[in-house]
Amino acid sequence: MQRETARRSNRDRTEATRADLIAAARKLFIEKSYAETGTPEIVAAAGVTRGALYHHFADKQALFAAVVEQEAEAVAAEIDRASPPSLFARDALIAGSDAYLAAMRAPGRTRLLLLDGPAVLGRAAMDAIDNRHGNRSLREGLVAAMREQSLIRLPVDALTALLAAAFDRAALAVEAGASAEDYRAVLMALIDGLSPALPQAGGPVRTR
Repeated sequence: MQRETARRSNRDRTEATRADLIAAARKLFIEKSYAETGTPEIVAAAGVTRGALYHHFADKQALFAAVVEQEAEAVAAEIDRASPPSLFARDALIAGSDAYLAAMRAPGRTRLLLLDGPAVLGRAAMDAIDNRHGNRSLREGLVAAMREQSLIRLPVDALTALLAAAFDRAALAVEAGASAEDYRAVLMALIDGLSPALPQAGGPVRTR
């Protein structure tokens, strides 16, 4: 019993240290940028040793990747919360779209996910993170809407990539001071433009 308690206590401390490092790094990356933030500042802000940093992360870039992954996961969680399976697929797609735009207003999030993320990690690594989180939610919503016949059938991967790029561009524009209502109106028009004039008959949904 004591051994199990000790193991749990060590695991809790390890997870807490990792969370402290990610939180401290996130704050500094937003305030100063990735390039201007040094690991000594991160460990000081987290209240841990330099050895603790390198125990959890291979280097500063690996820590940045963990920050970005956590941000992307948080955005996807907001999308999923706003678009439960109980909604019609098209309604869920619209609700999820609104949730994405709202989630991206969190301070520093557009910088982390849309600017520094691709620059630091590379496009391929950033795409992989997106595909595990926000793009995964979008893709599932598109497939469901096609099956519901509220969207025309199109190659899903290409459609996901292009719509995700449009949403990202909207988030960047709103962050820079553009009208959120204007960008939302255009994004909703894009989704409406994918609606069939008449219900479609049969045929498999192309998912590849």
